[in-house]
Amino acid sequence: MAKLYSQKKPQNLVNLNPKEETVRFLLDYSKALSVINCNKMKFEALLN
Repeated sequence: MAKLYSQKKPQNLVNLNPKEETVRFLLDYSKALSVINCNKMKFEALLN
């Protein structure tokens, strides 16, 4: 029978908290990123 690995809890649980500046950077980057679909191609444009 298959062993279910998803039910085990990790032994060393590390609480990862990102810095506020990291979150702000990622949010600003995602707001400026624009993806344009043209036929079967995708173009990414960073709007600054």
